[in-house]
Amino acid sequence: MKKTHNSPASTLDRLRRIEGRHNPLVKELRQAVARAERTEEGDCAIDGPRIVEEAIRSGLRFRAVFFRESALDRVDRLLPQIGGHVETLLLPDKLFDSVVPSESPQGVAALVRVKEFSLDDLIERVQVGPIVVLAGLQDPGNLGTIFRSAEAFGSAGLVLGEGTVSPFNSKVVRAAAGSLFRLPFVIAKSAGGLEEISSQLTKREVRLFATSSHKGTVLDRANLKGSVAIFIGSEGAGLPRALLGKMDETVAIPHAPQVESLNAGVASSIVLYEAARQRK
Repeated sequence: MKKTHNSPASTLDRLRRIEGRHNPLVKELRQAVARAERTEEGDCAIDGPRIVEEAIRSGLRFRAVFFRESALDRVDRLLPQIGGHVETLLLPDKLFDSVVPSESPQGVAALVRVKEFSLDDLIERVQVGPIVVLAGLQDPGNLGTIFRSAEAFGSAGLVLGEGTVSPFNSKVVRAAAGSLFRLPFVIAKSAGGLEEISSQLTKREVRLFATSSHKGTVLDRANLKGSVAIFIGSEGAGLPRALLGKMDETVAIPHAPQVESLNAGVASSIVLYEAARQRK
């Protein structure tokens, strides 16, 4: 490759220039971005230098890294951190922007493998901290916040129920700030998945807590030690009635009466903090 700026020639030589939109790796990246899901090979799309560095720091396996041609300054910073076996591609600006649409392109994207977990994996960790179960949470910022708080306050992991926004949505990935790469999570795909999961948790002697804006045990009086799962409902409707019937207890976060309810991300963070405080 012709040297176009002051990067070492050996660094630029690692980049393979791609002109066509039909390149198999480019197609995989486009599919992963557009669908906000894993590819058939099991990889997800991430973008932005900070998130790519978080993925490196978290030990994720990289399939390919894509650089925007006008963002070659990212090459010097990132390539030395990426193994030589990883495909590194240089895309013209127009092609990159068509694959990774953004109002402010950050010039780098990647396909990475996020480890998959089972419900049993989470239950085995439940003494570490509570399992957080999300029922129909639709706001990407809320989900990203919950990932960060769950890792910060020692959660065993997350269960994402039917109707919950995909964890591979680009806004979720950015808001999670790397916690998505390290915290175990399970996606419950079927409509009745959370009812079945709640039954499995009960059989394994995990106590089930629902959160409420107004009714229930005041948070600091609830016993959140031991094997606990905390169920968080959707921003508007809360937990489905069928799920509420399976709960052992409902906890309420006290707040000023003129405030109707707390943001789901904030409420989850407060409950996770209280659980961590009690354990310590």
